[in-house]
Amino acid sequence: MSIIRRSNIFDPFSLDVWDPFQGFPFDAFRSLTESRPTFASETSAFANTRIDWKETPEAHVFKADLPGLKKEEVKVEVEEGRVLQISGERSREKEEKNDKWHRVERSSGKFLRRFRLPENTKVDQVKASMENGVLTVTVPKEEVKKPEVKAIEISS
Repeated sequence: MSIIRRSNIFDPFSLDVWDPFQGFPFDAFRSLTESRPTFASETSAFANTRIDWKETPEAHVFKADLPGLKKEEVKVEVEEGRVLQISGERSREKEEKNDKWHRVERSSGKFLRRFRLPENTKVDQVKASMENGVLTVTVPKEEVKKPEVKAIEISS
């Protein structure tokens, strides 16, 4: 398994690029700040984007909760090397001169999540839809051809 970068070091499911098909060994204790000097400033923007990935017999399905975002504010791309990238930006609410804020808890800013897709995916047939603030990305799988078995008659 190869972990490129974590969005939140305390959340084991917040990997930006997760490659379960990559071989060993890997250095689990490598400092994130060595490879990414801006990591600390990016953490808050990335940490709030939660994505589920499930595999069905027909496809890999990714679901992301993106409340308050329009589909025009979200980008879904497949990069070379079968990397699915989901990104976007949640804009900060405009502050009026007479407004007095008591609490700001909703996150804003850019987000980016990346997932390395397995070899059996059809990256040219990826589909994405957004409904009620939930982005669904479906990546179809190639049909696995079962080997043809031919019975051989045994002669005496």
